[in-house]
Amino acid sequence: MIRYDPFWKTLKKKHISQYMLTEYYEISSSTLSKMKHNQICSLHTIDRLCGILDCSIVDIVEYYKEDDGK
Repeated sequence: MIRYDPFWKTLKKKHISQYMLTEYYEISSSTLSKMKHNQICSLHTIDRLCGILDCSIVDIVEYYKEDDGK
């Protein structure tokens, strides 16, 4: 499963607010909401965020294995 915890840390580190992303960089509030709830975002969006934040993909997403109960 994908988590966006690094994204929120990177935003804080780069001093970029969610408001700036929506107003100046045209990232939709629904995209940010999806990311808050660790829902799927397109690679195109991840690519745009990497460009905006001048960072690597690992600064946006992380993978973790779900406990499948086995």
